[in-house]
Amino acid sequence: MLNEKQTTRLSEKETTLAKKSWVVKQQKEPKFKVRAYNRCQVCGRSRAFMRDFGICRLCFRKLVANGEVPGVRRASW
Repeated sequence: MLNEKQTTRLSEKETTLAKKSWVVKQQKEPKFKVRAYNRCQVCGRSRAFMRDFGICRLCFRKLVANGEVPGVRRASW
């Protein structure tokens, strides 16, 4: 999981990917629990979500490239 310091390192432009209305709607408890879904903690994106880290693949790539995710390295061969 990401801490506040890591999430604030991404610029404002990168953190506003999802529509604010969708993020607010997702935060409310759904009428039925099967309607619940995950969103990225950094940008709010709902697709390509990685459960292990709690973020989407785009934010994951940026954080790994900067070396901010412990225990993960970029592949090079």
